[in-house]
Amino acid sequence: MSDRTTSALAQPMQRPSLGRAAAYLGLFVLGAVVGVAGALVQSGWFPGGLLLALAGEAGLCLGGGRAVGSRGGAVAPAGGWMLAVILLTASRPEGDFVFAAGSGSYLFLLGGMAVAVICATLGRGRQPSGDGARLGK
Repeated sequence: MSDRTTSALAQPMQRPSLGRAAAYLGLFVLGAVVGVAGALVQSGWFPGGLLLALAGEAGLCLGGGRAVGSRGGAVAPAGGWMLAVILLTASRPEGDFVFAAGSGSYLFLLGGMAVAVICATLGRGRQPSGDGARLGK
């Protein structure tokens, strides 16, 4: 059986290169920064801040997916965003909190998760290399 007819799923998994791993880590950190910035902006300039925060997350996730060329590039910033936002939802012993109990905060949390799922779904998956196999050639 030649390499061209071997399924992508049947091939052994390769470790990512050092550059790709650094790109994923950088996107994860950028996702956390966008999550913190979005948490602060969404309540300050409602409703424009909410739209700006969600657009920033969508841009980072889609851009990361395009830059790396895989869905992992969209998932890494989404993971960083989610970690930062989840940590910010916890109240401190002093009673301080970032998210107020309002519709804007819930829209930011749920909308951000929806944006992350949409961007990860839209990210480019693995594409087969080489000529397309068409019947009747």
